[in-house]
Amino acid sequence: MTTTATQALPRVPYQGNASADELAYWNGIARNVANELQKDVLERDRANQQPHKEVQLLKDNGLLNLLVPAEFGGAGGHWETAFNAVRIISSVDGSIGQLLAYHYINQSGIAFYALPETQPAWWQATLNGNWLWGDSVNPVDPDLTLTADGDGYRLNGFKHFSTGSGVGDVIVFNALVADGINQGKIIAFVLETTREGLELVDDWDNLGQRLTGSGSVRNTNVRINPVDVLGEVTDEPISTILTPGIQLAFSNFYLGSAEGALTRGREILLGRKNSWFLSGVDTYAQDKIFQRTLGELKARTAAVAALAEKLNKKFDDVAARQGALTSEERWAYANEIAELKVVSTEIGIEVSNRIYEVTGASSTKNSVGLDLYWRNVRTHTLHDPVDYKKIEVGAYYLNGEVPPLSLYT
Repeated sequence: MTTTATQALPRVPYQGNASADELAYWNGIARNVANELQKDVLERDRANQQPHKEVQLLKDNGLLNLLVPAEFGGAGGHWETAFNAVRIISSVDGSIGQLLAYHYINQSGIAFYALPETQPAWWQATLNGNWLWGDSVNPVDPDLTLTADGDGYRLNGFKHFSTGSGVGDVIVFNALVADGINQGKIIAFVLETTREGLELVDDWDNLGQRLTGSGSVRNTNVRINPVDVLGEVTDEPISTILTPGIQLAFSNFYLGSAEGALTRGREILLGRKNSWFLSGVDTYAQDKIFQRTLGELKARTAAVAALAEKLNKKFDDVAARQGALTSEERWAYANEIAELKVVSTEIGIEVSNRIYEVTGASSTKNSVGLDLYWRNVRTHTLHDPVDYKKIEVGAYYLNGEVPPLSLYT
């Protein structure tokens, strides 16, 4: 669906780049939240309950409104700052890092989908309600029917993997209009979780990412009013930049998890007494084999971090282009993010797996909980096959080819 010449584009309110003071302030906030989450991260993971307390912690620290423009009373922060917060929190608790990442992407649908005249009301509503934004847009589970009903619509259908739905204040949906004057258009709309006919199904029971509120949503004849409609989902480059944005958020989550596993592994290694009997040294931390392993993992993680930091900052530059962003520029940036997605996936899995090589058999105790990093990364990296990202990168590099536009590309 292409926006016509007479159809207004959204007004993207993001301008400029984060200052050193902004980054330092919000990095400190995120670190404080991470420290609080660290206190009982294993107990909360094992309890496998909806993370209401954790969401309140995000709210109380202002993180949900970091990207709300200052003109509406929000923090007026930048995307680089938001991605940093996701990375820092994920170094302790990947579930809450994911919740925050999805929130930023979902909430910013106001900027990328809503028309200029409707944006102020949306920004004010999310700020006043201190909303956590969940979603129900899983594109490989398209069992939603949106039919015309007077001046609005009726929604029916079932969606799995609705991240944040279990604890969100509102949920973003995308659906194809089946009939009426808007037939064939894809509409983004937002519903409070208490809307009549909307049922939250607490069926998320997976290996990792247990505290993401990612259950299913069943919709039975749910009324969609005109004020619920965020906007039309089009193929305008500035509107579609949200999809590379969420892939960039994923990458920061994987990177943060790798950094967290490294930090925890270093602590365990330094606490190990004695040494391997063939090493000729007094402690495991002095053993060259263990030093080599940690050195290799640390260096690779640092390389991924450097690429992430570059692309995090660039998202602000791309968003500031607004309607001037070309399709070529959009796809070039999406390809850079695909490169990061490949290496962040691999470093997240490798570090969270190989860290056991330096922490030893005793670190496999359930009471240590080192497995949390691997379980979280292993679970979420299956979101969309990373091999297809490798193909995207190769096809673009060789032939300038781009994949079909989708909610994965």
